[in-house]
Amino acid sequence: MRTVRHVAIIALGVASLLAFFGTFYTLEEGQQAIIVQFGRPVGEPVTEAGLHLKLPVVQEVRRFEKRLLIWDGDPNQIPTKGREFIWVDTTARWRIADAKKFLENVASETGAQSRLNDIIDSVVRDQVSSSELIELVRSASWEVPKEDVLEEVPAEQEAELKKQITRGREEITRTILAEARKIIPQYGIELVDVRIKRLDYVESVREKVYARMISERKRIAAQFRSEGEGRSAEILGTMGKELRQLRSTAYRQVQEIHGKADAAATRIYGEVFGRDPEFYAFSRTLEMYGEKANKNSMLILTTDSDFYRYLKQAIPGEEPRLPTLAPRVTTR
Repeated sequence: MRTVRHVAIIALGVASLLAFFGTFYTLEEGQQAIIVQFGRPVGEPVTEAGLHLKLPVVQEVRRFEKRLLIWDGDPNQIPTKGREFIWVDTTARWRIADAKKFLENVASETGAQSRLNDIIDSVVRDQVSSSELIELVRSASWEVPKEDVLEEVPAEQEAELKKQITRGREEITRTILAEARKIIPQYGIELVDVRIKRLDYVESVREKVYARMISERKRIAAQFRSEGEGRSAEILGTMGKELRQLRSTAYRQVQEIHGKADAAATRIYGEVFGRDPEFYAFSRTLEMYGEKANKNSMLILTTDSDFYRYLKQAIPGEEPRLPTLAPRVTTR
């Protein structure tokens, strides 16, 4: 009997401890809670951090984040209004605004992420497919480049650069956020912001864009080369003309100097040899002795030719005499 009493006391103590600890629960900063009784939420959400009470055993606590949460959707292939297929990667920031409604509709953050996938992806697809690619890429503050920049741009791209932007990427993003906010509050969610992280062409279109960019770069390079070659030809032509002028002037000056020098030399030779004609004849004959014979001609002289007059005069007893026979030259 006493044993039974001890067991009952112990059991009562354990139950009291369990009831005591099951009555209190703590809530950390950045969290909010919903009390669930038999699987159904009761009361209003608890949003203040600290120690709180609940009924033990029959009630349990479901905790949720109060801070901003991140949603990152999968990139989607979406056609624009101009039928260009692009990849659109979107991200969003959201929070749990009404924990009770959130628990009743989506139950958990995983369910909320799935619901956000459906809602945001649908709104993004509608907005992208109704907008031009140029509006998705540029902002409403886009300014047309200056004329000197447009001179190097092909005509078809120049028209695209000058095109006015009516909405712009920021306006499209704000529209996506506004449209999604109309649907999301019923799930106890507050959508804070939506952003387009990245836009990119699909692979087939990207290859065409790259090919067009390469072709355009080659065209500009060929234009630069052509202009450079034209400029080079112009410079070389001017340089050749100036070089010919310099050579002509130099040649004329050389000829003038040569002419003046020859005239001075002739005058000096005339003055010198005019004083003694016999010495001139002697000097000129000696020069002819030293000159080499022409390989295409043969000089035939008689033994008594006056060509060797001065050599004969070197023989003692010979008298000098005037030339009587000119040498004959036979060419072969």
